[in-house]
Amino acid sequence: MPVLDISGLNIFFRTKPVKVVSELSLSIEKASIFGLAGESGCGKSLTALSIMGILPQVFRAEGRILLNGVELLSLPEPQMRRLRGREIGMIFQEPMTSLNPVLRVGYQIAEAIMAHYDISKKEAEERALELLKAVKMPSPEVRLREYPHQLSGGMRQRVMIAMAIACNPSLLIADEPTTALDVTIEAQILELLRGLVESKNMSMLLITHDLGVIKENASHSAVMYAGRIMETGPSDIIFSKSRHPYTIGLIESLPIRRGLALKPIPGAVPRPEALPPGCKFSDRCRYVIEDCKKQEPSLIEVSNGHMARCIRAQEIEWEL
Repeated sequence: MPVLDISGLNIFFRTKPVKVVSELSLSIEKASIFGLAGESGCGKSLTALSIMGILPQVFRAEGRILLNGVELLSLPEPQMRRLRGREIGMIFQEPMTSLNPVLRVGYQIAEAIMAHYDISKKEAEERALELLKAVKMPSPEVRLREYPHQLSGGMRQRVMIAMAIACNPSLLIADEPTTALDVTIEAQILELLRGLVESKNMSMLLITHDLGVIKENASHSAVMYAGRIMETGPSDIIFSKSRHPYTIGLIESLPIRRGLALKPIPGAVPRPEALPPGCKFSDRCRYVIEDCKKQEPSLIEVSNGHMARCIRAQEIEWEL
């Protein structure tokens, strides 16, 4: 049984019949890293928030989200609250806005532990210190008594990771965990997360717009556009032998090798209520034909475990 199994997830605005995430399906195996990539606004973070059961009130979700066989979308809030933090941990995008600025770091970590375990404050603080050591925080005894504004960006991110893994969850959601960090610190954080997955036997959903991060860290991945999964499969295949024009465009927008000119994707992501008919990428696609505009394609298998949402996926030949 997969740790996380999502099928047919739709996320709507409550006030208008517009989908911001459409028929999303994915599964994450035990002790593995699954990458979710795409441009800003494609629905990656909303997907994560729906798993956590903390979607903003302007949205509603339909479909099925199973965590170790437990259906989350229909779970009453008291039961969901017991799972949140204990079975599912989440590292949010910006730690400075996620941490309470008026509470010491040690208290915030200990509070997360006491919310799920019947232990004393002293025991929780001792556990908090162990967690800071586990995430390789410099001088953890000192940082335990400091406030978030006294820490660097990398240190704050380590605090967020410590809070997310405090109760040894089976699933860790990392939403842009290296945003605004320099390259050296980014590498340290990613190495730390990989080590936690291996040592604690947990699974991770790694959400980012950085395809390089996905390729280097996730065994399987999916590329999203306009709320839809456009391509999914083993990461090494997706990023070396892509079959969807959007994935190809994203890779060609990056400095792949010296002397190779960048090829930016023309145009911009349309608003959810103004998507083109047929394939939602058709207005920006260089491979578009008239049939692309008639009906939205389904995900089709182009090789073993490799799927693409494109009627020309079998024709496109592209290799990195």
